[in-house]
Amino acid sequence: MAHQVALTVAAEVRPEQEDALRGLLVSMGDGVANDSVVDFDAFTGLHFARFVLVEGTQDLRGDALPAWLVYMADLDVAKERHLAELVGSFPEGVDALFRSCSGYPASPERENRLAYLKAHVVAEQAYYVNTVGRTARQIRQEARLRDRAEEYLDANAEQIRGLDARTIRDRVRELVEEDGSLHWARRPADAPDWGFRLRELTHAIAMPLLLLLVSPLLLVALPFFLVVLRLHERRDPAPHLKPPPELVQELALLEDHLVQNPFTAIGLVKPGPFRRLTILGILAAIDYATRHLFNKGNLAGVKTIHFARWIFLDGRRRVIFASNYDGSLESYMDDFIDKIAWGLNVVFSNGYGYPRARFLLLDGARDELAFKDYLRLHQVPTRVWHSSYGRLSAANIANNERIRAGLQGDADAEKAERWLRAL
Repeated sequence: MAHQVALTVAAEVRPEQEDALRGLLVSMGDGVANDSVVDFDAFTGLHFARFVLVEGTQDLRGDALPAWLVYMADLDVAKERHLAELVGSFPEGVDALFRSCSGYPASPERENRLAYLKAHVVAEQAYYVNTVGRTARQIRQEARLRDRAEEYLDANAEQIRGLDARTIRDRVRELVEEDGSLHWARRPADAPDWGFRLRELTHAIAMPLLLLLVSPLLLVALPFFLVVLRLHERRDPAPHLKPPPELVQELALLEDHLVQNPFTAIGLVKPGPFRRLTILGILAAIDYATRHLFNKGNLAGVKTIHFARWIFLDGRRRVIFASNYDGSLESYMDDFIDKIAWGLNVVFSNGYGYPRARFLLLDGARDELAFKDYLRLHQVPTRVWHSSYGRLSAANIANNERIRAGLQGDADAEKAERWLRAL
């Protein structure tokens, strides 16, 4: 397939089972999954995965919202194949997790387990992939290539001292030729198939054409939209609420076990059709931008995110944002505030309690303390999280890809020097 897909399964938790499910998730990980119930290393084409419990609450009108068990995975294989592997390899694990959920089969077998999970797959409103087409297998292989090249150069330091970059590159190419486990590095990485690229090109062209067709209506509606937006922004409550210290401590204990971290947050959408329509339009725009503009390792200036997604729950009354990112949460938040505070405002200012924004773009996240408190308050503890390459940052992965590419074909002195510096 050679392109990534998101899988999200969300099942409503029976109220009397919340505590039992919470205890199970606690037993399954401390921020990194321990594989006691599901061994994520057994799956084909898996980048990241997590199970989270979204707590039940009330909406802004006081109506009850249920708890949810949510499973998210970033994949190089079709969703159906991954679900079949999950059910086929870990049936007892699936039972242990989902028997707390409404409608789960009383007498589970392979087919009705699989049917249940498929029936609870939910669509992502927007999905970000750091580099489209770069598979988990490729990432691990290219990390191994770099390790082998460095081992070789360290072991032969005396023989290569004084050699020019082109000769050293040739020595590493010889290593690749001789080492059967590295033969894949003699050719370029696989690209997404033509069918996928054609579909993406069609989508990339069709959406602007559609906007062009309706642009006269949009231009007429824009002044009215801005007036109504400002009325909402001035009227909507924007309380600066502090997260409980015990929540902050719990979240901190679950973070920084690997080079990467997971982030999961959920919030209530501000009430009324105006906010609902606004966030629908914004997420559609984000989905377009992440598919066609920000798909080469750079999300509007932020280069530390591997994958991210936005999902509606509870009839669009709540939104989940989930990502896999490098470094600490503090640096992650600072990165966003410094580089794309306007982007945060566009999305999250439609959520209840977000720092007050102006015209969707201004202020908001610029109130740094209020923004960070808002994120912590809405963050969901992610105990069961798996990374298939937890020692590699996005920068490491991109550099390893350059090392492989630099071995392809001939190289002049300048190209060889650049390649050697990457090592």
